[in-house]
Amino acid sequence: MPANLIILIGVIAGVVILVILVMAAQVLGLWITARFAGVKVRLFGDLIAMRLRRVPAAEIVNSRITAAKAGLMLDQDKLEAHYLAGGDVTRVVNALISADKAGIPLTFERAAAIDLAGRDVLEAVQMSVSPKVIKTPPIAAVAKNGVQVIATARVTVRADINKLVGGAGEETVIARVGEGIVTTIGSAESHEEVLENPDKISQTVLEKGLDAGTAFEIVSIDIADVDVGKNIGARLRTEQAEADMRIAQAKAESRRAMARAEEQEMKALTQEMEAKIIEAEAEIPLAMAEAFRSGKLSVMDYYRMRNIMADTDMRKAIAESSAPGAGEKKTEYSVV
Repeated sequence: MPANLIILIGVIAGVVILVILVMAAQVLGLWITARFAGVKVRLFGDLIAMRLRRVPAAEIVNSRITAAKAGLMLDQDKLEAHYLAGGDVTRVVNALISADKAGIPLTFERAAAIDLAGRDVLEAVQMSVSPKVIKTPPIAAVAKNGVQVIATARVTVRADINKLVGGAGEETVIARVGEGIVTTIGSAESHEEVLENPDKISQTVLEKGLDAGTAFEIVSIDIADVDVGKNIGARLRTEQAEADMRIAQAKAESRRAMARAEEQEMKALTQEMEAKIIEAEAEIPLAMAEAFRSGKLSVMDYYRMRNIMADTDMRKAIAESSAPGAGEKKTEYSVV
């Protein structure tokens, strides 16, 4: 074997050994700490292998030490797999410890699934031990008598570990509680009934089972504040009366317009009839002349007709002079 090849192999081997020794020196303190804590971990098989897999050995080993001191023995491979999946190993281990101390059944698989689902598993365990109070925004509803009632509720919830994956969040709980409050106030006969018995709202909402399908269990619902708002019913009735009045005015205006149109139409018909009368009177002299020529009307007949017309005009003048206000008319004629 050539001497150059032997030297090259020796150099490579030396570099590899040096790298391993450097890595071993970096994790040696962690290995000693784990040994003294009673956690079995191999220097080359575990710590150096984790460095090569780009897994933070300190986080994994410290989490195992913490769990071991709390009486929990966790599998290192599962911790590494959870880290590589994007989970928070420290938070999961702390959640397991808290659940074990509180007597809440929680496995590592369930805790890891909750963490990977994007929920804070440690906060969920803490909420299971110490329920959380959620304050709803002011919720307005209208009673049957039309008066608005504004209520604010405090909802005490406890996290349900088994429903954290796939269960609805706090927003759904607040929305359902608001819906229950609106339904309860809307079914009350008057706003006074709601003010006298605000606990009726809590009882009705609790009976609806609003926590179904959510990640929480509703422990209690307390009405923090109840105020009287606007008289919506009176305002609606006023607006309806104003709308009815505008409709009636529009209909009356329509009828007036139709009456004016009919009036104009009757005036036009009157003028048309007067024109026909004038036209007919204009034909009378022609008809009389034709009657003279044909011999159907004699001179005596014509004078007899004139006498009748004069007699008629005289009688008409006498009747007008005896009517009230005849003197004023005569004065008017004399002036003219």
